[in-house]
Amino acid sequence: MIAEKIKVRNFRNIKEAEVTFSPGINLLYGNNAQGKTNLLEAVYYASIGKSFRAQHPQEMIAFGEDEAFLSLDFSGRGRTQNISVLFSGNRERRVEKNRVRITRMSELVGEFRAVLFCPEHLSLIKDGPAERRNFLDIAISARDPLYLASLQRYNRVLKQRNALIKKAEDDPRSFRETVEVWSRQLAHEGAYIARSRKRYIDRAFYYVGTCFFEMSKEKEVPGVSYLGFCGRDFDGYENIYETEELCFRKLSENLEREKGAGATLYGIHKDDFEVTLNGRPARLYGSQGQQRSLSLSLKLAEGELCREDCGEYPVFLFDDVLSELDAGRRQYLLEKIKEKQVIFTTCEEAVSKESRIFRVEDGTYLPL
Repeated sequence: MIAEKIKVRNFRNIKEAEVTFSPGINLLYGNNAQGKTNLLEAVYYASIGKSFRAQHPQEMIAFGEDEAFLSLDFSGRGRTQNISVLFSGNRERRVEKNRVRITRMSELVGEFRAVLFCPEHLSLIKDGPAERRNFLDIAISARDPLYLASLQRYNRVLKQRNALIKKAEDDPRSFRETVEVWSRQLAHEGAYIARSRKRYIDRAFYYVGTCFFEMSKEKEVPGVSYLGFCGRDFDGYENIYETEELCFRKLSENLEREKGAGATLYGIHKDDFEVTLNGRPARLYGSQGQQRSLSLSLKLAEGELCREDCGEYPVFLFDDVLSELDAGRRQYLLEKIKEKQVIFTTCEEAVSKESRIFRVEDGTYLPL
């Protein structure tokens, strides 16, 4: 997968820009607040239809403008394609793939594949479960459109079931008649999602261990475990029917507790995964350096699994990460990404002699 060229207009501080990338290492170099991350954000948006910085698309429209636009040309498996997005101030957006409009983001995800690593990801190990679930969902969705569709259905059903629980005391009869239907649908989608997450974690284990050892040369043995809604010791996720029935039973047994809480307390929306060193939780016992090595290993593993499933590496996007790594980890990362397409943002010009460098100043991108 190669990002060839991006055109951007009225996107944050970028008035108008066109940048042609090298198929190798690309360096967006400049002072802070000049537009380095803005361009990286535009590239990433073409990958999953979401920003890693903004909650609403309107936040990406330049101040005083009515709309913003981005267009990305990319290639993979011998074919060149295009994704374009028009953002309007009235909360609408028009997304096109090869000049054909798409209305569902599930049609976009997985077309242009990119792995993002930003400073926030360095705390992935010690962050809360929600951040780790989000990491899993993005990584798996890029490779499996069926997973994304199932996750979207699950979230819709969860919203409906939570609304029903909140009104349980107001209309007990309607609650009894309806809650089983929502519980069954929730269990059905949850079983597929849980199996996909467990498979991903099991496959990522090898790459996380390899990268961690190569990077740190430490003797500690890393591990990655899926903490799903069926419990730490449950090993039956491959049997979707068994998982679905267990989930449905748990939902049914906990209805009174859920009515008291006013929300669904059981399901894949409570999932987590745990990274360990010598069997002990790395978030509690790992040093900051070890936690950063493990976080970086998880992102590199994401790229390796994408290559296995899709036949080619994704585009790697690194936002101001090098400044957060010590010399040894920086050198390892630069060696690991050779012969892959990478777009870095940094305040330091001297990163790699083989990189194409763009001087970034006030939303302009000048090749050096």
